[in-house]
Amino acid sequence: MFGIGKSAEQRQKEKERKKRGTRKYGQANLKPSRQGVISCISAAWAFVIMLGCILYAFIARGEAAGVVGGIVIFSLLLSIYGIRAAIRGFKERDRSYLPCKIGLPVNAAALILFLAIYIGGLR
Repeated sequence: MFGIGKSAEQRQKEKERKKRGTRKYGQANLKPSRQGVISCISAAWAFVIMLGCILYAFIARGEAAGVVGGIVIFSLLLSIYGIRAAIRGFKERDRSYLPCKIGLPVNAAALILFLAIYIGGLR
């Protein structure tokens, strides 16, 4: 423990040992980036909302355009927010960037899918 009665050398050794962590070769476990996790969650919800709206449009045989269009706009906003969160997640220090690396392309794919459906509907 850090405390009274220890020399400066002992305190420094304990501090370095604690900094090394408990893993082999002294590499500490990295927690996932918070913004990256948020990005992955928003990507999942964007796809769920979009696929649910597509399914509802098929079930209603195209009669629910206003409802589906309004809800899918929320999916578009979620994917844009997810892209921003993934980019902000790369700026976090001492974190694992795997959720950012997953969330960024998945949100981009959701955005591209939305734009493809929107442009296809304009024809």
